[in-house]
Amino acid sequence: MTITRRSLLLAGLMAPVAHTARAHDRSVYLPTEVRVHPGLIPGDIYVIPEDYHLYHIRRPGVAMRYGVGVGRAGLEFKGAAVIQRKAEWPSWRPTDDMIAREPDKYAQYADGVPGGPENPLGARALYLYRNGRDTYYRIHGTTNPETIGSSVSNGCIRLRNEDVMALYENVAIGSHVTVV
Repeated sequence: MTITRRSLLLAGLMAPVAHTARAHDRSVYLPTEVRVHPGLIPGDIYVIPEDYHLYHIRRPGVAMRYGVGVGRAGLEFKGAAVIQRKAEWPSWRPTDDMIAREPDKYAQYADGVPGGPENPLGARALYLYRNGRDTYYRIHGTTNPETIGSSVSNGCIRLRNEDVMALYENVAIGSHVTVV
């Protein structure tokens, strides 16, 4: 493995939580202001799937940490993206791949689900783009907050609705997202 500035910064980001996420205390997933490497850029978002946390860098050396749920093995998003769109109470349609993989579960939603409290995307959605194209991955709320701290989705990054609403208010279009 090549050691880069980015890998050193991310290693510094992960260090404070490596032990806490392994505890079975659900409070580790509640929003918490934490210290991070001062070289991380304010406004950027980092997701550490193995620890089920998302970090929104608020100012040099300080981030808001949120508990998340992530994609199950083989479906998770990895790498870099940019938030190109935001939506309040977004509508949702499962992707064709989701319908093909689990038709009994998703075919009934092929025409889409309007936004609202029963929608799987929850209260807010941040749309991840790569090279100007929609990745079909989102950072969004959930109607199942008990899934925070687990790997069960089709790849998106889920937060409790109250947490995604707070994040939504503090994230700008054009913000960079890195999923390690």
